[in-house]
Parts: sequence; C-alpha cells; structure tokens
Amino acid sequence: MPVLALPLTSTLTVKCETGTTPSGSPLIRKKSITGLKSTATDGDLHEIATALFSLVADQVVDITVSRNSQLLEEE
Repeated sequence: MPVLALPLTSTLTVKCETGTTPSGSPLIRKKSITGLKSTATDGDLHEIATALFSLVADQVVDITVSRNSQLLEEE
C-alpha cells in the first residue's frame, strides 16, 4: 500500500555564537522558531533565519529545520 506523509509541524533552529566561556571555548546559544507554514521551502527558511539574525550582533553558526509528519496508508 502507498504511504502518504501528512505534514504536521516544523521547527527552525538557529545556533549563534554569543561569546566565549571562561576557558575560551565558544558559547553557543540556540533559538527555535515554530509555527512554520508547511509550504515554506528550505530556501525560504534559510532566508528568514538569515534576515532575522542579521539584526543581532551574534554570529550564526548553524541553521536546521525539523519536520514532523504523520504517515498514512492510502487506500
């Protein structure tokens, strides 16, 4: 039977370097954005994250997206 993936939720996570620890290692913080439209492309999400985080002094080190879908059997 064919299986259909029904999009449920997506989360965009951006990791930023906000400074250094007392030992000199980079201090990484992450921010998550939820409630994304299922029609948003990867390019759209990257562009949004880049635009939003260009407003802060922190350097973006990683952008990820997590998608959750329900798998349904087609009849």
